[in-house]
Amino acid sequence: MSESMHGLKRTHLAAELSTANVGENVVLMGWANTCRDHGGLIFIDLRDRTGLIQLVFNPEVAGEAFAKAEKVRGEFVVAAVGIVHKRSEATINPKLKTGEIEVYVSELRILNRAKTPPFYIEEDIDVDENIRLKYRYLDLRRPDMQKNIILRHKVTMAARDFLDKKGFLEIETPMMTKSTPEGARDYLVPSRVNPGKFYALPQSPQIFKQILMVAGMDKYFQIVRCFRDEDLRADRQPEFTQIDLEMSFIDEDDILGLMEEMTATTFKDAAGINVETPFPRLTYQEAMDRYGSDKPDLRFGLELKDFTDMVSKSDFKVFAAVAASGGQVKGINAKGCADFSRKEIDDLTQFVAIYGAKGLAYIVVTEEGLKSPILKFFKEEEIKEMLDRFEAQPGDLLFFVADKPPVVAAALGALRIELAKKKNLISLDEFRFVWVVDFPLVEYDEVERRWTAIHHPFTAPKEEDVEFMETEPGRVRARAYDIVLNGVELGGGSIRIHRRDIQEKMFQLLGMSREESQEKFGYMLEAFEYGTPPHGGLAFGLDRMIMLMAKKDTIRDVIPFPKTQSAADLMCQAPSEATPKQLQELHIRLNVKTK
Repeated sequence: MSESMHGLKRTHLAAELSTANVGENVVLMGWANTCRDHGGLIFIDLRDRTGLIQLVFNPEVAGEAFAKAEKVRGEFVVAAVGIVHKRSEATINPKLKTGEIEVYVSELRILNRAKTPPFYIEEDIDVDENIRLKYRYLDLRRPDMQKNIILRHKVTMAARDFLDKKGFLEIETPMMTKSTPEGARDYLVPSRVNPGKFYALPQSPQIFKQILMVAGMDKYFQIVRCFRDEDLRADRQPEFTQIDLEMSFIDEDDILGLMEEMTATTFKDAAGINVETPFPRLTYQEAMDRYGSDKPDLRFGLELKDFTDMVSKSDFKVFAAVAASGGQVKGINAKGCADFSRKEIDDLTQFVAIYGAKGLAYIVVTEEGLKSPILKFFKEEEIKEMLDRFEAQPGDLLFFVADKPPVVAAALGALRIELAKKKNLISLDEFRFVWVVDFPLVEYDEVERRWTAIHHPFTAPKEEDVEFMETEPGRVRARAYDIVLNGVELGGGSIRIHRRDIQEKMFQLLGMSREESQEKFGYMLEAFEYGTPPHGGLAFGLDRMIMLMAKKDTIRDVIPFPKTQSAADLMCQAPSEATPKQLQELHIRLNVKTK
């Protein structure tokens, strides 16, 4: 690089240049975003991660630089020396941070040339996601993607700073550990020096952070990578990041209050978003009853109404039979949807069928009266009670689902979201938090014919419910809590079991023999015999948090190098086959059928 460039410090574009720099000689480096030849002058919009600035090349002032500028194409990497000028009023670009200035270039160097990219390096491109993932290094040059990654940095820094000021210690836990049953499949790592044995990548640092509480570290946190071999969706990845923390000598109110403070601080410092505290709290049962979901979206109403009691003695045998068999009949008032066509109603009937519902009954409320094929089965006073319970008005469309409680909740919970989308009730600019508390401790798995943990096997039962763990497990409530934002589970945690006898009772409830629990968790059970303090914690899904902050639909847009829905990395072509030598060293023999 020339002496004149060595003599000056590189300046970031939008972050450091303004009208205050007019008249200064600056060195700029970045990518050619656009190139325009206007005959007598050449204009290049130079881009780095802070923004754009316009470079001006005049052959009469700097002929050699002008000649080089003629060869520049999009995505060439260049360095330029020039004087900052104020633009004339007519040429100001209000869309750019640097729109009031431009740089008249005296010297230009082409640092590297570039092929034509497979897509435009600009915001809101319409291109197949697989192409974006294959060329992720180009996708990450786009301004909107860079904003997401910068936001991610700001969130982690804000969280670290907050927790540090609150006395937390950032402590790393192992990436290669022992396989334990926590819900999803483990990723296994074969051990070369211990033939036939495997490490597991952690689904979470759960056991280690509890052992840190045994060790007296009393306030732990970690921004940690976690791994789960599970089917993927828009908000799931095989490897993801958590803001993980644990505290000793606390109860639920301590944790929930501190997490509300951290969330409000992080949203404000990282994204300028004001979050109102304290967050409302719903019990698990309230959330399921009112919203059909344990992660309810509170940005709109459309709450579920229960009609099981009133239809149990009605002449409508479909509803009455469901009520008599222990099922539920519940509904939603789709406010202002009376103008839905029959096809739209049929489409919604097919939609709830995805969630197991066998049908979708409806009543249309108009100024002229009611329209419905089920009205003939109800007495006039029953219809009036329905309308009153729904708070129905002309223009409303009333929907009903009758089935087992889990089916009713799933179908109407999903229908509630679908109706909100159709009526544009969901605002991306609104952030509604809620705590969901008092989850059941366990649920019965009909397939495996055993009880399974709702959260994980280290969650403490409510003290008043411990006596029912052996006799009525389904009635035991957990000291667990989830933080939900706009219908997305942002994080979850619990007060943990800290006594060996209770932990062993929990393992027994989950169908583990004493020998099995000792083999899998013996080191943890032994640690509990050396003075374990009461403790609890929570883990935030960092990727989900940033997705919502950035108003994106998928966490893949806020993770630098994500996997596809088939858990593949299209850029580096992972996973890939191992060589015969590698397999031999790891004592692995493949039994895979090839096509």
